[in-house]
Amino acid sequence: MSVLAAVTFAIMLLAVFPVSGGFLNPAIALSAAFVGLISMSRAFLYIVAECIGAVLGALALKSVISSEIDNNFALGGCALSVITQGPNGGPTIVGIDTYQALSLETLSNFVMIFAACGIGFNQSGKLAPKPVFMFSVIGIVVGLMIYVTSTVTMVKGYAGAGLNPARCIGPAIVRGGLLWDRHWVFWVGPFIASLAFYVYTKIIPSETFFSQDSAKA
Repeated sequence: MSVLAAVTFAIMLLAVFPVSGGFLNPAIALSAAFVGLISMSRAFLYIVAECIGAVLGALALKSVISSEIDNNFALGGCALSVITQGPNGGPTIVGIDTYQALSLETLSNFVMIFAACGIGFNQSGKLAPKPVFMFSVIGIVVGLMIYVTSTVTMVKGYAGAGLNPARCIGPAIVRGGLLWDRHWVFWVGPFIASLAFYVYTKIIPSETFFSQDSAKA
């Protein structure tokens, strides 16, 4: 699953690069706004568009799959819990602890943002933004984070870090149910990670990253 996510994400980024510069993730859009690459209003428009696209994608997926698959899988959504059979034979909800989920979401998003923005926003000349290289690296990082967070915890009902709030909210709106369970984790984690990355950019030399003026050029 993590390999498929990595390849799919890299291809999608390459597809939208000529249109928006590769913005598919609210966490990246917010980070770009924090460091001054784009305006906050533009970041907001990107985030809204990304969420709308996620909803449309979830609707499209729902329309082509069987009801059995729909009932057993999360339609690509982000889950922290699942309904399973309890020790007494009745249904029970099992999943990951909220603090653990938020910690994993924050840390994995920071790693993803660090890789994506560290390469994409870099103007030192050592890592000139080349779309195929840049988006391949981002895809690999996303796949690794999904694999690590899901295999390290080994908690039933937890599908790994969401790493994209838009990807999480689309299936949640379309399917609902347990996909809304502590859904805020998939937004708060990336927000904290974006803030942490902004602080990081203030610690290192400012000329390492694109300025707002150079982004407009």
